[in-house]
Amino acid sequence: MSKRAIGIDIGGTGIKGALVDTKHGVLLSERLRYETPDGGTPKAIAKTLKDLISQLPGSSGLPVGICFPAVVQHGVTLSAANVSKEWIGLDADSMFEKELGREVHVLNDADAAGIAEVKFGAARGHKGLVIVTTLGTGIGTALMFDGKLVPNAELGHLQIDGVDYESKAAFSAKERENLSWAEWAKRLQKYFSHLEALLTPDLFIVGGGVSKEHESYLPLLKLKTPIIPAENRNSAGILGAAHWAKKRETD
Repeated sequence: MSKRAIGIDIGGTGIKGALVDTKHGVLLSERLRYETPDGGTPKAIAKTLKDLISQLPGSSGLPVGICFPAVVQHGVTLSAANVSKEWIGLDADSMFEKELGREVHVLNDADAAGIAEVKFGAARGHKGLVIVTTLGTGIGTALMFDGKLVPNAELGHLQIDGVDYESKAAFSAKERENLSWAEWAKRLQKYFSHLEALLTPDLFIVGGGVSKEHESYLPLLKLKTPIIPAENRNSAGILGAAHWAKKRETD
């Protein structure tokens, strides 16, 4: 049986996709990027995906995994971040399957990144509770226990000091407030210490674009739990989504 699937990563500004070898976690095609349509409506995004997939060689009939900035339960998008509110309560799996004419499985974008790290990245082979965080505009989190996903862990929205703490500790806060690495690390310390107290994880993994500068801030954190950078960066969502789709197809 072919171990291939299409992975799509939908964001508020861009949509990326590629053909993926889901056994080894590598891209089999160029990673294509299209602009997210203005308004981010379901119909407009589905049309963009149709155009993108048509440009992927050898993709005929393959399942599609789509990671999306929303809480996703059984293929239904229950929220919407930086896209149209039409997504709220939408059976996204069914909508995409109708529009694309193939099997589709949608999941949360942070969850896809977590799957990518467990299957193909820094958490491969780790037992116990692994928390994968993505530091960017907000804080995305994925809970992985013994290599299996506990979906929709929105731990970036923890209330600390009376505020939704991603507003203080996301990378966007560092940029917005022009914080030094040390000043930002103090906020990360508070955030990760809070996660430790709540969940006692075995490993933290930090992803997002800023993870490539991990030497500037991770060594400043004093935690009981090991904390390491993610290995899959720009391709994490694509890899995780493709693996999710292939696994759902064969379940």
